Amino acid sequence: MRLRLSRRLEARATLNVAANALAPNRLRPARNELVLRDEPEALRLRWRDYFALNEHLLHVPGLSPEHDGLRVAQLSDVHVGQATSAVRIRRAVEAVNASAPDLVFLTGDYVTHSPKPLPRVRELLAGLRGPVFVVMGNHDHWVNAPYLREGFEQLGYTVLQNEHRVVHVRGAPATVLGVDDGRTGRDDVEATFRGAPTSGTRLVLAHTPPTIEKLPPHQGLVQFSGHTHGGQFVVRGLTEAVFRRAGQPYIRGHYTVRGNQLYVNQGLGFGFGGPYLRRGTQPEVAFFTLRAAPALQPAL
Repeated sequence: MRLRLSRRLEARATLNVAANALAPNRLRPARNELVLRDEPEALRLRWRDYFALNEHLLHVPGLSPEHDGLRVAQLSDVHVGQATSAVRIRRAVEAVNASAPDLVFLTGDYVTHSPKPLPRVRELLAGLRGPVFVVMGNHDHWVNAPYLREGFEQLGYTVLQNEHRVVHVRGAPATVLGVDDGRTGRDDVEATFRGAPTSGTRLVLAHTPPTIEKLPPHQGLVQFSGHTHGGQFVVRGLTEAVFRRAGQPYIRGHYTVRGNQLYVNQGLGFGFGGPYLRRGTQPEVAFFTLRAAPALQPAL
């Protein structure tokens, strides 16, 4: 147990150092903050089942006054199958429900390469409480996105593929815009925004982070993404260069891009006992408390 705890603490320290090195565009902590969270239950998990619970305070221009304090939970890149512990996934679902968020977002890659785990996606991600919104990732399209969509809809979750929905939470409407996967060329931002409200609380789901560059600029939008696994295997000075060369300059955490905001989730799947190693990045469940902020002004 002492060795396992030491490894967890070492991984947490590595994550903090690597995060500073990998995110030069990141929003300043004075505005949007990562809030440390006590994780006694998570620390008792076996190493292969471990994941981080990360709390974020996010200041959003144009947020509806009724949504000041709105709570959002995000799960991404679950990769059901041998690459990810089933215990980790179920504990993550329990952690989301225990936090009682107003909205739950699932941002893609529920499987990896094989269709065999497809039936288990619905089983392992069942039971999320509250309005749940889902977008697809590149691996989902490569395996069987229609099957996954049907399964999520049977659970009562809302799947968005270049679509939007207006949901009433805390007495006011919030617009959730789901852009389909950009890695496989299925993204259509114009179709997603067509007919959508142009003000108030507007939250965007898109599996691939660079979708942020296609959004209408300076609109006070917040995009929630995944795909990168936080860099997966972080080597300072190398990982960022490799990702930029691959067209993925946003690796993890908060960014501001063209007057909108982006959060890149590190993903729940892979690493810690599976066939795909992680280094300097942890599986995570991300929670956000949204706060009102002054409108962003275009740079002169």
